[in-house]
Amino acid sequence: MAKILLLALVVAAVLLLMRGFGRRRPPAGGGAAADESMVRCAHCGVHLPKGESLAVDGRYFCSEQHRSEAGRPR
Repeated sequence: MAKILLLALVVAAVLLLMRGFGRRRPPAGGGAAADESMVRCAHCGVHLPKGESLAVDGRYFCSEQHRSEAGRPR
């Protein structure tokens, strides 16, 4: 009888552990990055978070290189 009870406890513990690992946890940043608006690079067109972009005269760029190349003809 004790062996059956011990086996049932082990199975229950394994199921609880598997269930706990399957849960999705929110990102560490508290979801602030998901709420940030996206902008488009005026040079290459890639989309990136507004906080990571370089803003110049109402235009947004993904890198310093693209910001400097924007004034030059292609």
